[in-house]
Amino acid sequence: MATTKNLTILHSNDLHGDFLANEIDEELLGGISMLSGYVSKVRAETPNTLYCISGDMLQGSIIDSEFMGLSTIEIMNLLGPDIAALGNHEIDYGLAHLLFLERCAKFPIVNANLYIKNPYTRLFKPHKILRKDGMRIMFIGITTEDILLGIRSDVLGGFVNVEDAAGEVGRICNAYRKVDIDFTILLTHIGFEEDKRLAALLDPEWGVDLIIGGHTHTILEQPECVNDILITQAGVGTKQIGRFDLVINTDTNSVQDYQWQLIPINSQNCPRDPDMERTITRFKQETDEKYNRVLCRLARELTHPDRYQETELGNLITDMLKHDLGVDIMMLGSGSVRKTSVPTLLTLAELRELFPYDDKVKQITVTGKQLKNMLRFVFRDEMFNSDHTEFYQYSVGMRILYDKAAKDFAELSLNGERINDDSLYTIGLQDFHLANFCECFGFPVDDVCANAKPRVLTTSIHDVLIEHLSSKRTLDATVEGRIECR
Repeated sequence: MATTKNLTILHSNDLHGDFLANEIDEELLGGISMLSGYVSKVRAETPNTLYCISGDMLQGSIIDSEFMGLSTIEIMNLLGPDIAALGNHEIDYGLAHLLFLERCAKFPIVNANLYIKNPYTRLFKPHKILRKDGMRIMFIGITTEDILLGIRSDVLGGFVNVEDAAGEVGRICNAYRKVDIDFTILLTHIGFEEDKRLAALLDPEWGVDLIIGGHTHTILEQPECVNDILITQAGVGTKQIGRFDLVINTDTNSVQDYQWQLIPINSQNCPRDPDMERTITRFKQETDEKYNRVLCRLARELTHPDRYQETELGNLITDMLKHDLGVDIMMLGSGSVRKTSVPTLLTLAELRELFPYDDKVKQITVTGKQLKNMLRFVFRDEMFNSDHTEFYQYSVGMRILYDKAAKDFAELSLNGERINDDSLYTIGLQDFHLANFCECFGFPVDDVCANAKPRVLTTSIHDVLIEHLSSKRTLDATVEGRIECR
């Protein structure tokens, strides 16, 4: 008769500084306090419980950005995950600061991606073996290639695709063949579709049982199974938590049976954590004093429901930047807009949470032909078939009608005139996108630098937006058909 043991895995991903509960239909939903209460409750009721986080603990709240992640790490220490993986937003405050935050964490953070090239040295532990009831459970951390876009260094390297990731997983698993590993979990932050590709590449002899992912904020009804590997994700933020109740066959080191649920974090099944609430209140009081001033009133609630379409908030921000910076076209990274909506009364805190990236804007000069090539790369097939490629919001006057069947533009115009191959156009770009120009637009930045040297228009997007908003009584924005795909 097989020897079996029970194991409960709780998992979150993409918390993004989502600390506070929201009131929905007169009921509190989400927030770190009730999330912590639920984790503590399960740990007390079910001894063989592990809680893991699949990346992007940082970035998304004013509390996180004001304290550059230190507040988040203190809050995470109270939450007490058994293990966490890096997400791409962990690098937002810089690599040196990330290494500092990692030293402040009282829980292990695993990542097999990043290393110093010469001499070859890993920046983080690639894996960790945790023990429960005599079982050895190995966690391996895999992070999206997007993390490398935030690091420009000849000293650092990292693997950047699922084929390389699969090879790295194999090397780690092979190194522990003499150790009786009962269960192997990949904590990934590469997106759900990439998780499925990765699972298909893994050799069954390596013994990977489970992939717990993040990055694409995917909500599932049940895990998918690829190559006998269960794959799951738990949406985004603190409104829910994933729960696996597993029966492990310790003779074959495999899953004999399991139940998975996506548990809503609400007052019905999640007690509150008073220690956590005191800590969050302390941080919130400090930020409220600084950021609660009103900038302006919006005509109505404005939205940004999907990063891969034209949005009201995308139009609002690009138009402000175009107007104040004097470029022909402002192209704003759609992923920079971090909230799906903002209320009519726009405070400094709301603005900082809506748009946390206080980047430079630089002006580049492109020919019409180069602009077309940039946009063809943005609108390539991968954009329609992938969860995470770069996409942009465009300022007033821009009209893009993309024909998916023809894989080209049925219309591409500015202020009612078609984009001319030989004409020159000035474009405002965030410094991040200019620094990663080839990855974002498909050809070397030197090609556009030959037209004119890029110049800094502002060292702070926040300064421009705050000044503009503060000078207006009311503002509005609508979706006008600047971007259409057919």
